[in-house]
Amino acid sequence: MNAAKKKAAEQMADVDVVIEVVDARLPAASCNPLVEELRKFRQRPCLKILNKIDLADPDATAAWIRHFEQDKTVTAYAMTTKKPSDVAKVIAKARKLAPHRNEAIKPLRMMIMGIPNVGKSTLMNALLKRRVAKVGDEPAVTKQQQKIYLDLETVLIDTPGLLWPKIEMPSDGLALAASHAIGANALIEEEVAVWLAEELLKRYPELLKARYKADVSAMDGVALIERVAQLRSYRLRGGDWDFEKASHMLLLDYRSGALGRISLETPASRAEALAIHVEAERVKAEEAERKAAEKEAERMKGKRGA
Repeated sequence: MNAAKKKAAEQMADVDVVIEVVDARLPAASCNPLVEELRKFRQRPCLKILNKIDLADPDATAAWIRHFEQDKTVTAYAMTTKKPSDVAKVIAKARKLAPHRNEAIKPLRMMIMGIPNVGKSTLMNALLKRRVAKVGDEPAVTKQQQKIYLDLETVLIDTPGLLWPKIEMPSDGLALAASHAIGANALIEEEVAVWLAEELLKRYPELLKARYKADVSAMDGVALIERVAQLRSYRLRGGDWDFEKASHMLLLDYRSGALGRISLETPASRAEALAIHVEAERVKAEEAERKAAEKEAERMKGKRGA
């Protein structure tokens, strides 16, 4: 157990409600399994905040709220930290999950958790109405836990962004990189941009058509990025399209909301992706087992021959 996880596990014993902040554009991919593991071990209710709904597809967001609230210990709340009226409802929703902790002698103790760059620190600052947590556009700006009294009846604990040791599905890593939860060095930006382009062509072709003024029906991811380069006159010295610069611009258009309100997964698409992943892992395990058996058979054959 790394230091951040160990500290979070220790402090969760003295917490009434876990607030997990996720990115509303990819609510499952941006959920940290460690948060779920720790809170269920401690039997703590969860206020799951789907942040950045101003960037997410509202229909997909509504589906995710229904999905998460199938767990009776979870309240899902879609919001944006840009709206004070949204922020103002957070504490009241947390209090409903722990009604026994609503007075000065028993203050409500909340822990804010989540992966890097989903808006935890921005939410904390909005709740406090002052800048306490360090905020930035680079992943993992919160480096250590902070314990802050909002008032006599409310204690807030912030934790560093916890990325799990291994992201299970490759598509999750690409989605997190596209949304900037993983730093630029974790994956090649052009690879991420091509993956994002393919997803957008499947999910939101009309938004791409409007933004990039082109019929995208016959395009693949590479062709779409080349269209971005063409539209913005991104060329290299030799005259070829500047694919790197155009890839970066596509990612910026998605991250900023310039393309429109986009979600990269729904509960249905997530279930389908997981099923495909599980089957692929099963096939891979069977193949590894077969090769190991063949290798052992060859070894035993060699011993008998000797």
